[in-house]
Amino acid sequence: MHKVNLEGGQSVDIVAENIEHLKELFPEAYTEGGVNFETLRQLLGDAKVLDEGEEKYGLNWHGKKKARQIALTPSTGTLLPCPEESVDWDMTKNLFIEGDNLEVLKLLQKSYANKVKMIYIDPPYNTGKEFVYPDKFQDNLDTYLKYTGQVDDKGAKFSSNTETTGRKHTNWLSMMYPRLKVARNLLTEDGVIFLSIDDNEHANLKIVCDDIFGQENFMGEVCRATGQTTGQDSGGLGSSFDYVLVYSKNMDFDLSGLPLT
Repeated sequence: MHKVNLEGGQSVDIVAENIEHLKELFPEAYTEGGVNFETLRQLLGDAKVLDEGEEKYGLNWHGKKKARQIALTPSTGTLLPCPEESVDWDMTKNLFIEGDNLEVLKLLQKSYANKVKMIYIDPPYNTGKEFVYPDKFQDNLDTYLKYTGQVDDKGAKFSSNTETTGRKHTNWLSMMYPRLKVARNLLTEDGVIFLSIDDNEHANLKIVCDDIFGQENFMGEVCRATGQTTGQDSGGLGSSFDYVLVYSKNMDFDLSGLPLT
């Protein structure tokens, strides 16, 4: 007879393993850490789920409506002059503003709406494990896990294999969306905006800009050599490039095939 002592620990999470197997077989049915059962039913041949009335092309995330509302909310800040920190205060035609970029953009709308010819932005590339930005719409991890159906009302996880990647993109998108909305308001009718980005959020930024500026106003993309290679240890291709997306405010803008010298 073999004597076996039962000690504390956790057995194999069968549900988590089943979900992983489903993800391998039907990746389309796996979104933000959970199984989309309607999609899974369709992939398994259930024709009853073919009602497309609620579907439309676009990019959605938890917080998009709130981010859109933030763009419409007036700023409570005030721009204060700093002559002692300035150069040629009485003569210069240049303006440098220090502050939260969203609040500043909102304040500029009063004087500069439809008056800015060109905007260039170099936002965070969201390369870290988790994007952190001190904004009011920042969700903590518990909120994200609950919203995406990975924990119950008491915070207990349905699976030990929770997903947080969607939160990374959600926070970044919610940060970018209102800033791009307000930036568009500043552009002249023949204005243009240039946006630097790398592989981490390139695809998401392109779709968000299509939403805000209109896909028809996408003027093209610049592939920029960075001078250094990253990602060699990722198991994929190393990258030596980032990108600049170019959008105009309306379809009448014409770059006339401007060469990339």
